[in-house]
Amino acid sequence: MADRHHSGLLAIWISLISNIFLTVLKVTAGIVLASPVLLADGVHNAGDIIATVAALTSSMISNKPADDDHPYGHGKAEVVASAFVAVVLALAAIWIGYQSIAALFEPPAGENWLALGAAAVSLVWKQALYIYTIRVGKATNSKSVLATAYDHLADVYASLAAVLGIGLALLGDRLGWDWAAYGDPIAGIIVSVLVLKLAYEIGRDSINILMEHNVDPEKLAHYENLLRTVSQVKRIDRVRAREHGHYIIVDIRVGVPHDYTIQQGHDISRELKKLIMDYDPDVIEVMIHLNPWEPKEPVATSR
Repeated sequence: MADRHHSGLLAIWISLISNIFLTVLKVTAGIVLASPVLLADGVHNAGDIIATVAALTSSMISNKPADDDHPYGHGKAEVVASAFVAVVLALAAIWIGYQSIAALFEPPAGENWLALGAAAVSLVWKQALYIYTIRVGKATNSKSVLATAYDHLADVYASLAAVLGIGLALLGDRLGWDWAAYGDPIAGIIVSVLVLKLAYEIGRDSINILMEHNVDPEKLAHYENLLRTVSQVKRIDRVRAREHGHYIIVDIRVGVPHDYTIQQGHDISRELKKLIMDYDPDVIEVMIHLNPWEPKEPVATSR
């Protein structure tokens, strides 16, 4: 768990440093080269710095051990940061959409090859960051790292729009296509829709976790199958599991023979806990309630 946390922190630190560098690059290039596309993309990147700082802070908090005030740990700090990133992305999508629509009613701005080069560098860099962080996020099950990865993906969309818009404007200048000058705002509108969809998906997942949404049914089915391998478990009454940031807490109720001693019940509980935690390394706690089962009762399935 410590190694996974370190990998997640490293990914967020790399993202933060990259966002700062790209923001300075885009804003400077946008001002010097008089490119509104790059300037807008740079301002959008500045918002990413805030989101990445939130992800970094939450990732450090989430690794704190449980205490009296937070007996289940601090894992949901990552979920809060993920929800914050969703809000930042939604605001960025609205801003990009507004700027793009407004640009359709203004004289098109001239573009140059240096602006295209800066946008291309941002596109390649952000794509590499997305691939790196999404792999780390999935490997560590870190919600803050995953949110950072999707933030990079939103930047990939924005940078791609800038490359296409600037490239189309340059091509239009060469071929005499007046309409091509408006390629960038049109691409920006499409990007705003994609980023808004991304923000919705991140926000929905964060709210589900904060509202104690059950984990994937397939994962629950695997837990139940593990419980059935223990001969002393005669009935599965209930299986629940909820994500708590980068880890999972499982609650189960099972029926065991009513004449078992407390020691036997304790040993069964330890065996069940070990089974589930060995199967799923994301599980850090299994809370088990044993119910009495009598031989005359039918064997019931999970409900």
